[in-house]
Amino acid sequence: MTLLEQVLDANGGLKRWRELQRVSVRMSIDGALFARKGKSGALANVVVEGHTGEQFLRFTGFPSPSKRGVYRPDRVAVEALDGAELEARDGPRAAFAGHTEATPWDDLHLLYFAGYTNWNYLTTPFLLTYPGVATEELGPWEQDGETWSRLKVEFPPDIVTHSPEQVFYFDEEGLQRRMDYRALDAGGASIALYSWEHKDFSGIVVPTLRRALRMEPDGSAASGPAFLNVEIFDASFE
Repeated sequence: MTLLEQVLDANGGLKRWRELQRVSVRMSIDGALFARKGKSGALANVVVEGHTGEQFLRFTGFPSPSKRGVYRPDRVAVEALDGAELEARDGPRAAFAGHTEATPWDDLHLLYFAGYTNWNYLTTPFLLTYPGVATEELGPWEQDGETWSRLKVEFPPDIVTHSPEQVFYFDEEGLQRRMDYRALDAGGASIALYSWEHKDFSGIVVPTLRRALRMEPDGSAASGPAFLNVEIFDASFE
């Protein structure tokens, strides 16, 4: 059995995943990145709904309780709860050109970033089987007295994600514990995203806590405030 096959089985199995089409999550997303962008607390308590096979998420409660944000790779929009469009941006990735970590974001910048990152988080590890995704097993990684297996992943251009190449770490049970990437839409910093407190929702195992830290040149996590914190309170797949 390959590492990817082991991981898929540990997280609910590819057969179960292919039976599902939609996901709904009540969650909070915040961190030092949002504070620097002038968006601290903007996604502190939202309901996120989307599709498992399509890059689409809806954030109800953002940017205010009476509104919702809609993410697609080629367009983001803020709507009233009745669906009336209030503002939108086509080709949203181009709006990050020239940004540094200190560049402020508007609501549509934040919506795009939160949309693609969380769609990736909610579909992993099954995302690693999608068309065009290439994986390669790397050597083991020792951390905190544990040995984690690693997969280098290369994403095709049609999957919007942090960076085209990432490294995923899995513990002996096949659960994701870390992911390394470059934050291309947030200044290009090298980030180690840790995940834990895995729970079963509708037969799919999901880490309910994620914490992103800057990565040192030797691969260790730097001290300091979290770049990003993600907490899932409840989730369902159907």
